[in-house]
Amino acid sequence: MMKRFYKTVGVVPAGDGFGVVLDGKPIKSPAKADLVLPSRALAEAVAAEWEAQADTVVPSAMPLMQLAATAIDKVAPNRALIIDTIAPYGGTDLLCYRAEAPAALVERQAAAWQPLLDWAMTAHDAPLAVTSGILHQAQPDASLAALRAAVAAQDDWRLTALHQATALTGSLVLGLALLAGRIDADEAFELAELDASFQIERWGEDAEATARRAALRAELQAAARLVALAAG
Repeated sequence: MMKRFYKTVGVVPAGDGFGVVLDGKPIKSPAKADLVLPSRALAEAVAAEWEAQADTVVPSAMPLMQLAATAIDKVAPNRALIIDTIAPYGGTDLLCYRAEAPAALVERQAAAWQPLLDWAMTAHDAPLAVTSGILHQAQPDASLAALRAAVAAQDDWRLTALHQATALTGSLVLGLALLAGRIDADEAFELAELDASFQIERWGEDAEATARRAALRAELQAAARLVALAAG
């Protein structure tokens, strides 16, 4: 954290997009790259995060700025590596691993998760096999190749959001569905946390779990906002 060192925040045209200026000076990324955002809407949202800082600048309170910096400093120059990180989630997707018991959880998983797997089959020609328990379920090579192609087709901004959503949920299907607008951030949270929510209903929730779940929801919401705002 650092003291707030600026008085004014603005948005200006920059490169092929828009930049944010503090007291008229353009913001750079942590790696000192030009912070060029693809739409005015995203630039204004990032500017609003800087404007909202009080006496101290708290980076964790600026999730869109953090994602923008990640897109510019880490994703854009390392696309192949990021794709190689995301695509394998298709082979171990959360939605494919179902509980063996109790029956109420088994039914809830099938009702909530199977429609997303059906969507992945239709939208991406990527049928995925389902199993019960923890033993690894091999997936069709053609499905994994199709999911990889779907990942590689994203631009740097959507790839950044997809990386965050997939890693947070353990599901590439949920990440792709979020990007496609098939589900929103709150639905992605509920689907990813289905098992935990089931246990909470039975046994309650401690403060640590409450904080973890709140952070997860907020990060998924930030990823969804990045996608929407980057599109203009």
